Amino acid sequence: MSSDLPVWEQRFRSGRTGLPQWALDAPARCVVVATTGGVLELHSWDAGSGRLTQLTSRAEGTVDGVLDRAGEWVWWFDDDAGSEHGIWRRQAFGSSPDADSPPATTLPAAYSAGLVLGHDGLAVVGSSDDGYGTRIDLVSGDGSAPRRLYEHAEDAGVADLSEDGALLAISHSEHGDSRHPAVRVLRVEDGSTVADLWDGDGKGLEPVGFAPVAGDNRLLVSHERRGRSELLLWDPVTGAQTELELGLPGEVSEASWSVDGSSLLVGIDHEARTRLYTVALDEPGTPVAVGRGDGTVLGATPRPGGDAWVLWSSAAEPPAVRTLDGAVVLTPPGLPAPGSVAVEDVWVESRGGRVHALLRRPAGAEGPLPLFFDVHGGPTWHDSDAFRAYPSAWVDHGFAVVQVNYRGSTGYGSAWRDALEERVGHIELEDIVAVRDFLVDDGIADPSRIVLSGASWGGFLTLLGIGVHPDKWSVAVAGVPVADYLTAYDDEMEGLKAFDRALFGGSPEEVPDRYRDSSPLTWIDEVRVPVLILAGENDPRCPIRQIDNYLDALAARGMPHEVYRYDAGHGSLVDDERVRQFRAELDFVQRVLR
Repeated sequence: MSSDLPVWEQRFRSGRTGLPQWALDAPARCVVVATTGGVLELHSWDAGSGRLTQLTSRAEGTVDGVLDRAGEWVWWFDDDAGSEHGIWRRQAFGSSPDADSPPATTLPAAYSAGLVLGHDGLAVVGSSDDGYGTRIDLVSGDGSAPRRLYEHAEDAGVADLSEDGALLAISHSEHGDSRHPAVRVLRVEDGSTVADLWDGDGKGLEPVGFAPVAGDNRLLVSHERRGRSELLLWDPVTGAQTELELGLPGEVSEASWSVDGSSLLVGIDHEARTRLYTVALDEPGTPVAVGRGDGTVLGATPRPGGDAWVLWSSAAEPPAVRTLDGAVVLTPPGLPAPGSVAVEDVWVESRGGRVHALLRRPAGAEGPLPLFFDVHGGPTWHDSDAFRAYPSAWVDHGFAVVQVNYRGSTGYGSAWRDALEERVGHIELEDIVAVRDFLVDDGIADPSRIVLSGASWGGFLTLLGIGVHPDKWSVAVAGVPVADYLTAYDDEMEGLKAFDRALFGGSPEEVPDRYRDSSPLTWIDEVRVPVLILAGENDPRCPIRQIDNYLDALAARGMPHEVYRYDAGHGSLVDDERVRQFRAELDFVQRVLR
């Protein structure tokens, strides 16, 4: 990468790396996602020598991989051009991309519903597809045929194996609500049920992981019994439960056992930042804050000896993998990303309560400024004080950029997350419009130059927003959106159909009016602004046919619009493609706003 490139493009093309996953029985051996040649691929990494070796090489990139306990084999998911429908392959640690990587199982291609690897080649593979819902199979290291452990028409997923390999924890939604799942523990020997845990309607449970000590059956579980994500310890054999009340503001975003099982490393989301705490289990007391207190922890993993590796960043500072005391463990290959501006917190009153937004402004710029809404996807996600090339690029071009953690977002409690179910799409837009009006009234935003934009669920809200609130925006950019909800449901992957049924309270056949009310296509006659849509030809989440339906309707009404198609799925892992997409967006917005 040349340092002569514009700063915004340098950020897109700078090296990226994820949090290393280390082998439980060989802690120096790790698998990590990193960029090579501008494409995200899996790499073998020896933490002792620092050697980083590219493992996979596919035109569309590869990011889903699991390292076995011994550190000898990497299982990686091979799909068709970003379709997310594929098979698991197995490749030797430290080998090159041209090494042999045969199918790891004889299971047919499907969407992944989780993978966990145990001792001696044991694997539990979750699969999801049309026609059967979810299946979970046991694959032995002796080459015998897979053995079915679980099957149900509703959504489910593999979570963890106990240390001795006798118990398997899964999440499931047999009750019909995948947004609020239950937990079941199965015997690996025969697939029989050891115990079930469910808190009832509207209260989800998620299995986090078994204690890493042989003979210790305790399972760490995330619950929301008090209206936010918290933790409990559950022994499925004895039925004993211990809730861990940490007394901290915010809610649990992640948790991991220490290597010896004596403590937990817990991430707490609070007001768009995530920080880490250690929690002793032998004498539970006050959690101890560790690591940096600013910015956002993007991931963390405890290490032998009591330390941890942490992937941290802020809006102004690019990420790197560090120890708890800040020492750099792993930096992305290639030139580092240039920094960016810090975020400002904005709180706005909306009908549903105080809405939190993050604002970025060009340094020293005076308002009113052109305003760019970067609406997050999910919807079960939230924007945070973390580094991203995309909003930083718009700031470089003179825009104020705002990210809204609307009702439906995580990180602000269960009621906030579930509030969108009242009227899907419209609830989120109430909060986005409230922030828009506040920034205009405060003199920060120019009302004649406001861009509504987002990808995935953010793209859905963008298209719905220009129909439901047509006079609030100047131009719209929707990436991989839901555009025609009824057609989208027909074509999307099975797990998302289950999500939509949980969100709307049924399928389109059962509650058609709810889907129509939330479909951007329903409101297309009200659209008044030019629209750019970016679409992946192989997208299983927001499929191409329903986008074409919306584009055809725009054309029939003579509305100005453009489309950018690319040969991938729900986004791209390739830097060249990401740069092309941003250039297309920038060119479109600048032409419209002149």
